[in-house]
Amino acid sequence: MRLLTSFLLTAVLAVPAVAQTKKAASQRQNAVSASVPALNKPKLVVGIVIDQMRYDYLSRYYNQFGKGGFRRLMDQGFNARNNHYHYAATYTGPGHTAIYTGSAPALNGIVGNDFYDRNAGRIVYCAEDTTVSTVGNTGSAGRMSPQNMLVTTIGDQLKLATDGKARVVGIALKDRGAILPAGHAANGAFWFDSKDGNFISSTFYGPQLPQWVQEFNDRKLAEQYIRQKWEPLLPMAKYTESTIDDKPYESLMTGETKSVFPHGFVVQAGSPKYEGLRTSPFGDELTKQFALAALKGEQLGKHDVTDMLCVSFSTPDYIGHAFGTHAIETEDNYIRLDKQLAELFAELDASLGAGSWTAFLSADHGAADVPGFLQEYRIPNGVRGGGEVSTVIRETLEKAYGPGKWMLTYLNQQVYLNQPLFAEKKIPMQQVYELLQPALIKLNGIANVINLHNLGAEAIPEIQLNMFRNVYYPNRSGDFYVLQQPGWIEGRNRGTTHGTTYAYDTHVPFLLYGWGVKPGHTFRRTHIHDIAPTITAILNVLEPSGNIGTPVEEGILK
Repeated sequence: MRLLTSFLLTAVLAVPAVAQTKKAASQRQNAVSASVPALNKPKLVVGIVIDQMRYDYLSRYYNQFGKGGFRRLMDQGFNARNNHYHYAATYTGPGHTAIYTGSAPALNGIVGNDFYDRNAGRIVYCAEDTTVSTVGNTGSAGRMSPQNMLVTTIGDQLKLATDGKARVVGIALKDRGAILPAGHAANGAFWFDSKDGNFISSTFYGPQLPQWVQEFNDRKLAEQYIRQKWEPLLPMAKYTESTIDDKPYESLMTGETKSVFPHGFVVQAGSPKYEGLRTSPFGDELTKQFALAALKGEQLGKHDVTDMLCVSFSTPDYIGHAFGTHAIETEDNYIRLDKQLAELFAELDASLGAGSWTAFLSADHGAADVPGFLQEYRIPNGVRGGGEVSTVIRETLEKAYGPGKWMLTYLNQQVYLNQPLFAEKKIPMQQVYELLQPALIKLNGIANVINLHNLGAEAIPEIQLNMFRNVYYPNRSGDFYVLQQPGWIEGRNRGTTHGTTYAYDTHVPFLLYGWGVKPGHTFRRTHIHDIAPTITAILNVLEPSGNIGTPVEEGILK
């Protein structure tokens, strides 16, 4: 009896202790829960690529921007302020590919917008696919896919990690700006066909356009825009970061005699009706409107797993090529693009909730200042005819080796030689290089000729040497690279271009914002190949298959 009484007394006394223990454990669990974000993943990742955006545009136009677009990302997100390309092919196709794969042309195979494919024996477009058909009309503009890209993207990794549940969509005016970011496993990629003013796709993604795309095309926005004129958004005196409107080195839009506002849209005989919209802010407006339609139509961010939207704004590239880096047209377009980004971000807040989505923004390349503009400040510059290098190469080779098709093409500043013919004649490639290099450097504006077969012997700065290593893919790259002097461009007398190893082409934004992002900035040198592993680290998924980058830890909320 005494034993039973003792046992009951012990049990009664133990009840408060157990309750206290459970209460303490509950309090600890609540404390831990409070320190962990309510979400364990973002609802949506939005990748934004601005086609032809140098880093300095962020600071030059900062006071012209509102608080909801670029400045929202800069002021409330993370800014990698010394972010550069890591290879010598700063063009649209390679740039979009590198951003989303964390790779380099030497691995992913996208060495240019076009390249000579030695296996195919012809020049190949980076997104071409002759095995598929256009979806959306009966033209050929949809015969595209990511088949030439040999590695996976962020979106592909999301698909793999979620057993296909994640929805991944790519959007751009340019086909390559939609297809290459979205990747191989995407639900869809859509681009603008300037012949009929509609967004189209490819049978690679499915047999017909989704209903929401058809409904968007039925709105006929392109027809509405082409009837308008591109007027400056602000009084002309407000464009404080630009030259005067009338400069002789700016290109003329179709039907114009002077490169001044307002710009209209004259359809040139034989040209696609809506092509002119690309070189105007209406192109970005079309892209934004289509992105908003995709959010709703695909129900992006409304699923149990993270979805992805890849948006490329192509218009800055068309405007930049035509008018240059210091034109009022360029400044006007970026002011408008800032507003369009703010509208996109506001819709993401409204439909998904502020703080529930992640965004990153970068550019596929920068741009050189127009030589005519540089001349005004006595900066070294120049323009060389597009066929000048090819002529010297052909004449030099024929003088040394006799008649023959010794050169296949000169493309992306690379010399593609007829390797089988040289092998047949038992002529070593080093001998050819030693013949061509002194002949080419006699031309104005050529700094050097790089032997891509023997990079270890090149006496150039290490940072450039790595850029050439990263661009060399044997079956798709040239044999020699013609290195221009800074400030020199080829093949155009008005406007500008890109494609070099110099800072004006390589230094581009990398902004991070939203869920999983730690606000701040860094001045340490980061690279384009660091973007994809940073995003996959935030998402806790495996980095893309060709990744060579490292997450930018300073920007990740731990």
